Amino acid sequence: MSEIRIAIAGIGNCASSLIQGLNYYSEKKEHVIGLMHYSICGYEPKDIKVVAAFDIDKRKVGKPLKEAIFSPPNCTKVFYDRIKDGDVIVSMAPVLDGVSPHMKDYPEERTFVVSDEASCDVERVLKESGAEILLNYLPVGSEKATRFYAECCLNTGVSFINCIPVFIASDNEWANKFREKNIPIIGDDVKSQIGATIIHRTLARLFTERGVKIDRTYQLNTGGNTDFLNMLNRDRLISKKISKTESVQSMLDVPLSPENIHIGPSDYVPWQKDNKVCFMRIEGRIFGDVPMNLELRLSVEDSPNSAGCIIDAIRCCRVARDRGIGGVLESISAYTMKHPIKQIPDDIAKIMVEEFIKGKRER
Repeated sequence: MSEIRIAIAGIGNCASSLIQGLNYYSEKKEHVIGLMHYSICGYEPKDIKVVAAFDIDKRKVGKPLKEAIFSPPNCTKVFYDRIKDGDVIVSMAPVLDGVSPHMKDYPEERTFVVSDEASCDVERVLKESGAEILLNYLPVGSEKATRFYAECCLNTGVSFINCIPVFIASDNEWANKFREKNIPIIGDDVKSQIGATIIHRTLARLFTERGVKIDRTYQLNTGGNTDFLNMLNRDRLISKKISKTESVQSMLDVPLSPENIHIGPSDYVPWQKDNKVCFMRIEGRIFGDVPMNLELRLSVEDSPNSAGCIIDAIRCCRVARDRGIGGVLESISAYTMKHPIKQIPDDIAKIMVEEFIKGKRER
């Protein structure tokens, strides 16, 4: 198969885990653990090549990608460090609203340190690199910056996979722009392979299907990566809370009132690094109107958890390009994203993805 040439905006922990994984799985052929699909229409992990990279941190800009992904403030688990084809130089991106002002109040090893270099011409880099797909891994709350990259994709014919909770693929105006130019787009806000949202959705649907009335629920998360530090600025969390809450509410026959559901990041605990801990509680009533409750604690390395979904999204996006399909890819968006243009139960979304892989055209 030919290469899938991708660009990445934001060389943080998620990018690090993805790139480590691409190299890790390129050398594994048997007894593969951790992938939903080893091959999608003939595309394997080894076929994905990063040809352009953008960041704003002085410890990453100007460095080869294989060094930048291990540079501070990245703190995710290093599970594979033999990076091949990692000589792409990280370009300086426009900062726009990518860095929250409060980040400057924290130690350099834990926060962003903005480079003094002039920003590059992103569209020119995309064209010259031959990138086909751009992954948006910017910090939560980067509304202007995300729209900037989306426009760059529209102007260059590059597909957009929006991994953060800024509503592009799930916004009809933006969706129409990509459809009119016949450019595939996937989004918004990536789910984890086995994360807080997918578990919460699954349990909410299970309760509903088993006749249990859910009265109230919460999901509290802590972590020590730059994502959690960035989200201490609550003004940047509006879209994030909407994304996570709607994802769970969509599994209920009757949505809970706002005072009975709380879903969203809770606090920053530096020593947790990239480990995310979720505390979840669901209160409800079973047969005879008898009360019951469930409490759950999940601990997982956050960034590899994300990469487990994105590696499939990338390949499905390339398949769509091969088939001349543009606009929002509903099936893979519903399966891998918290806030797709259409919320679909995960088991049904999985069937839709399998049908798409087999050749069924997206609506």
